[in-house]
Amino acid sequence: MNAKPQAAAPAPPSSVLRPIRTAASLILLRDSDRGMEVLLLRRAEKADDQNSGASVFPGGVVDTHDRSLHLMCKGLDDGAASTRLGLPDGGLDYYAAAVRECFEEAGILFASDSEDRLVELDRLPDGRLEAMRHAAEQGTDALLAMCEAQGWLLAMDRLAYFSHWLTPPGMPRRFDTRFFIARMPPAQDVKPDGREIVAHSWLKPAEAVDPARGLKLMNVTRRTLEQLAAFDSAEHCMAHARALSGIPLNMPRLADGPAGRRAVNIDEAAYEEIGRLDPDGRGDARYALEAGLVTQLSARIRRVAGEAGLPHSYFVGSDGGQWALIDPAPPGSAQSEAAPGRVRWLLSTAARTEEAAAALEQLRSSAWPDATVLWPEPGETLDMGGSTLHALHSRPADNGSAARQFLLAEERFLFTGTAGMPAAHTSIEVEWIAPASGFIFRRIG
Repeated sequence: MNAKPQAAAPAPPSSVLRPIRTAASLILLRDSDRGMEVLLLRRAEKADDQNSGASVFPGGVVDTHDRSLHLMCKGLDDGAASTRLGLPDGGLDYYAAAVRECFEEAGILFASDSEDRLVELDRLPDGRLEAMRHAAEQGTDALLAMCEAQGWLLAMDRLAYFSHWLTPPGMPRRFDTRFFIARMPPAQDVKPDGREIVAHSWLKPAEAVDPARGLKLMNVTRRTLEQLAAFDSAEHCMAHARALSGIPLNMPRLADGPAGRRAVNIDEAAYEEIGRLDPDGRGDARYALEAGLVTQLSARIRRVAGEAGLPHSYFVGSDGGQWALIDPAPPGSAQSEAAPGRVRWLLSTAARTEEAAAALEQLRSSAWPDATVLWPEPGETLDMGGSTLHALHSRPADNGSAARQFLLAEERFLFTGTAGMPAAHTSIEVEWIAPASGFIFRRIG
């Protein structure tokens, strides 16, 4: 077997910072005899637009003038809105932008009349709605004047805060977007503006994400639709959103793998490792670990992904020093080609048994004849010239003997082996966990 090309190595922060624009989006829901449906708008095809032709929810960038709409907002003030969004101030700007963009793109307006009823735009005389939309599109002040003239207030109490997303590093344009949900107002019809938005559809969330439907969906839209598919009615979904607290920021990361470059979401196993190796979004970290893939986790650590059913191997040391190999692969692998320098020690996280010792010695004689097999006792330290490994106990094996874990002191990196969990007691703080299989991750607690 030939070793795979080396994956991304940790990189210093980029000096090129892409601006992040604040944005708001409004997810419209309705109930039908088929179940809960969601409104999707199809964006126009445009060159140099990363969302060209995509099916999206109504929304757009927060305008500096959206703050002037606070005067026309009903049911929510800036203090309460900011608290809900976890901001010191300006939270109502996002609600206002969501309502404004929905009106501009889809012709749907969340506004109440003097009797606190949602306005019924379908009852307006022919051409009146289009004239009002055209006026509103000229700027936020025009929307403000329109509402004043009609005696309407923007119905912010009809919106519920739902989620918070940030575009991955490395994308040409990045948006910090707050998503809201609301039930479709009665006596209003969706009317795409014909410029930014060229078509619309009402679909059940599960239908929208079905590949057979053929919709172009951005990662955030697809993930939101998958979440919405769990609800059987708009009322159920609204109640869920209003009960949410501490809504987290979701920032996907771009990575490479067998299916090509894609966004990796915060709940995927590879997420934390990708963030360590590629904080700037180059996209060359991996979301899948093929057998034999070599990954430089740091200047002191290189991982060789294990074959199916076998653990990873880790080279630990430092340039100019000597290296230890933790859990070396069986003979016949191309692991030796991945060695970053002279391997002086072979270590195992397994419990020391006659069988395990014999297997490791056989591997040494066939693949690493210049190396020494070590079975350090917990508390012992291995000095590799610039890197220091501490041997620790892990949970006892089935036969009662304790397996080992190794802690790289300089980087607070713990190699857990098959034990999986960090050792219970160590005087050195552990920051990262390197398991027997899968991706590295941060220790919590």
